[in-house]
Amino acid sequence: MFTLVLIALFTVAPLLAVVVLALSPADAPTIPYAIPQALTFDNIIRVFQVGAFPRWLLNSTIYSVVSVLIVLLTASMAAYALARKRFPGRNALFWAIVATLMVPMQATLIPTFILISRMGGVDTVWGLILPTLANAQAVFLIRQFIADLPDELFDAARIDGAGEWRTFVSVVLPLIRPVLATLAIFVFLWHWNDLLWPLVVGQSDAARTLTAGLATLNTETVSTAIVMAATLISFLPCLLIFVLLQRHIVDSITAGGVKG
Repeated sequence: MFTLVLIALFTVAPLLAVVVLALSPADAPTIPYAIPQALTFDNIIRVFQVGAFPRWLLNSTIYSVVSVLIVLLTASMAAYALARKRFPGRNALFWAIVATLMVPMQATLIPTFILISRMGGVDTVWGLILPTLANAQAVFLIRQFIADLPDELFDAARIDGAGEWRTFVSVVLPLIRPVLATLAIFVFLWHWNDLLWPLVVGQSDAARTLTAGLATLNTETVSTAIVMAATLISFLPCLLIFVLLQRHIVDSITAGGVKG
């Protein structure tokens, strides 16, 4: 028990330091020298006046939310076809998609940037979103989930006269809701915290995300308290999305662990 408590303290300590620094007065000493006697929300208010913080926050929201919606839709449709439809080359296509998981993003960064640049997507929000919409991991996970669904459900849908689209919407999507919610958390966190691609594509404040903008704050004459306040604000959406959807993670694990 003592070991677990110690590990928990080490895990939570950086977050507590960020919170204390973000709520510290401007003239307060920084951790670890002293903890201020009074806390204030002035830094939270002032951070919206630094740089283009509201724009960065909006870009991150658009980047994350739009990506989640499109990734879940396209990945679930592709997974349904790979799991339930019979066509030549289906297995080869599936394993080709899985093979892309072994290619690191850094290896495709330059070709992707050249492609987006020729399409005129550099320093635009759509150029930021487009290359991240093909998510092989999401296709793989949803495909495995759909493949485990009973065949009798699909046979009953066909007997009732349901077409492919109605079967997908009325039968498949409600049953794979746990895995979709789990993937929504992971995809949102990945896009919200993504730094490398937004830093390459977003070359001005109009197209920068929150993570890329925070990276530029370190080079400006901005106090540590302001930077920590911005960091704290960037953490809150991650916490919120996890709290809202955490129940579905348990449902997904339960559904995947119980067979027969």
